[in-house]
Amino acid sequence: MTAPPAAGPPTAWATADPYAAALRAGRGPLFLRRADGWLLPLDVERWCARADPVDREVLDRCEGAVLDVGCGPGRLVAELAARGRTVLGIDVCRAAVDRTVRLGGAALRRSVFEPLPGEGRWDSVLLMDGNVGIGGDPRALLERVAALLRPGGLLLAETAPEDVDERVRVRLTDARATAGAPFAWARLGTPALLRYARGWQPEGQWTAGGRRFLALRSRSASSSAEPPNRTAVVSSQRVRKPSGESPVAKR
Repeated sequence: MTAPPAAGPPTAWATADPYAAALRAGRGPLFLRRADGWLLPLDVERWCARADPVDREVLDRCEGAVLDVGCGPGRLVAELAARGRTVLGIDVCRAAVDRTVRLGGAALRRSVFEPLPGEGRWDSVLLMDGNVGIGGDPRALLERVAALLRPGGLLLAETAPEDVDERVRVRLTDARATAGAPFAWARLGTPALLRYARGWQPEGQWTAGGRRFLALRSRSASSSAEPPNRTAVVSSQRVRKPSGESPVAKR
């Protein structure tokens, strides 16, 4: 296992030109590149297509209002919106947010570690397409997701197809001359994510289409706690304005 790099703000995707270019084109090649030259291919074509049967099986498990963390070009947000579900995607890349909006989804240009609408009231959070690696610190990411979910809320995460626990600094590259800024990332298989998920209740794990998934439920509040106010989640999506140039897309 590689020693974790120094933590930093997980915003390098926002300035990773190869990523934005690939999303605008709807195709790769696109890779994560480690300092030693190792390349991990990223499935841009699948991300930019409609939700496939494997995706839809995951989405069938979602409960209530859904937050898609690292929504990318928005196929999952669009699918849930088409089902009439309350859903918000967040991504640090403007091209990802723009594409999600064009598909009819609601999206914010925001990092998961920044203030978000409906904190503590989301029923489900998605970490798909390797997004368990965001920030390069699995414990910090799980802690943040727990703060976003209501007590007893559901996390649906896609893990690496192999048993791996790796934290590195990587760049996004098209394997030619173009590469983005380095950023911290993690690759986790299901056993590794379960090791970091202390305080979470495993709800199930499965494999489909060569992809692996894990469902985790956050710690429940006491039985005397008030039920979650789902209307407040919807309201905060429509009213709250992000800082800077982070646009809010309304449905």
